[in-house]
Amino acid sequence: MDVVLVGLPGSGKSVIGRRVAHRHDAAFIDLDERIEAAAGRTIPQLFEDEGEAGFRARERAAVVALGHADRDPAIKRVVATGGGTIVDPRNRWHLYRGRLPIWLDGRPEVLAQRLRRSTNVRPLVAGRDPIGSIRDLGRKRERFYGAAIRVRGVAEVGRVIERVDEIIATHGSASAGGHVLLRADTAIGSIVLGEGIAASEVAAALVRLGARRAILVSEPGAWSAFGEALAGALERGGLTTARVMLPQGEAAKRLSVVERAAGDLAALRVERGEPIVAIGGGAVGDAAGFLAATYLRGIPVIHVPTTLVAQIDSSIGGKTGVDLDAGKNLVGAYHQPAAVVIDTAALRTLPERERRAALGEAVKMAALGDERLFELLEIGGEAIARGDPAASETGAVAELVERAAWAKVEVVLADEREAAGRIALNLGHSVGHAIEAAAGFSEIRHGEAVAHGLRAACRIGVAHGVTPADRAERIERLLDALGLATEQPALGADDVLGRLAVDKKHASGRLRWVLPTAGGHEVRDDVPDEVVRRIVDELLAASVGSAER
Repeated sequence: MDVVLVGLPGSGKSVIGRRVAHRHDAAFIDLDERIEAAAGRTIPQLFEDEGEAGFRARERAAVVALGHADRDPAIKRVVATGGGTIVDPRNRWHLYRGRLPIWLDGRPEVLAQRLRRSTNVRPLVAGRDPIGSIRDLGRKRERFYGAAIRVRGVAEVGRVIERVDEIIATHGSASAGGHVLLRADTAIGSIVLGEGIAASEVAAALVRLGARRAILVSEPGAWSAFGEALAGALERGGLTTARVMLPQGEAAKRLSVVERAAGDLAALRVERGEPIVAIGGGAVGDAAGFLAATYLRGIPVIHVPTTLVAQIDSSIGGKTGVDLDAGKNLVGAYHQPAAVVIDTAALRTLPERERRAALGEAVKMAALGDERLFELLEIGGEAIARGDPAASETGAVAELVERAAWAKVEVVLADEREAAGRIALNLGHSVGHAIEAAAGFSEIRHGEAVAHGLRAACRIGVAHGVTPADRAERIERLLDALGLATEQPALGADDVLGRLAVDKKHASGRLRWVLPTAGGHEVRDDVPDEVVRRIVDELLAASVGSAER
């Protein structure tokens, strides 16, 4: 088994690592030393010569060079990482899977004092206020370190080594189970991402909430693919479970369905403060979230998203809603979850159409300014859509989920109730929701509709002088490569435009359009109706014409 030590600069990873390795007769690997030896230069020199991006590329190569984790229960290697190694999702994928990651945590004042005495220069801290720099790095990296087992109050070396040995003895077989890749406690709930983690993390969340049982809300497809096994694991762990089933797909998002489900909760005598666990895709999450928001005027909800679109988008942010005949999500509430447990293992059995459609939401997040996500989709998006096993094994799927999901977390944290910046997340959604509604919420997947909406937003943006032509071309080229919105839906323009009239993003009678810019977005409410009509006609003309022939 490999032990991986992570933590901020000054946390003692190298010192502790050497001693732990010696105690267990294991090999010790210092990643920074390996990088310096391979480059023939010190890390400060690498930062000066190649910049942080160049150094991080060398760091990624050093992590990959570690090879596969050693599955022997005995400690074979102890790896000390650089403070920022785990910021890269792929590095965590390689370092945390099948290994035992331990976070050496300490107070910024203690770490700063160590750095003052150290002859080893840390480029990201040098020349700055050490305590302030350490605190800033800690805030930015806590969700990455938090996926490891925490050793608090790093101070006396001997005591730290004893605690690390206790963890090894207690959690030594942890590498055989699930692997947490990210953990964050936020104002919009606890967010945990990993592989094979659903049962343990849901159980832990229920314990934190003081739950006496697990009330599982799902639908037939998600239940057979994932929910039933999760229920079994919870029961084997000692929890009593009860089940409330919703219809499959968008049919779950009707007021009549919520009324019946509320009746089921009443029959189960669910009390205020007793959480429900929503297992499924976006429709289940929306309906179960609305049920939780309204039953007994609000009970906790834990989301376990089982589709790609739910993992990267709909399970995050606290928006709940049901549909009316007039439009999508016209009745709803803001109700933040107690926890969101994102288990990428749930995606293994997902049909290709569901994976591909979800990438419409991922392209949206990339178009809002995440260049690394854009590149990831351009290079590996098609393999992810196909369900290529290599896309999972290399960590591409986990990186996609993390980058898209956390981008949404940051937007929502800045604007929980869509008072200002959160409207950015509606890029592509005006025409997208209108197409969904016109298609009766059944023929077109949400992500597919968003892809059509992205094309519309790009073309409206170019026509309105907001979106540079090359940016629009790059977004549409990516949609082409992913096979999204390449065939026009067989809908009439008048129907789609009529649905736009009840779009939730109206203010003072004017529709606020989210339009892409060179590296972000702009919100405009002065887009001429004739421009919208022309572009919607353009997007729908081919299929309507073929239907008429």
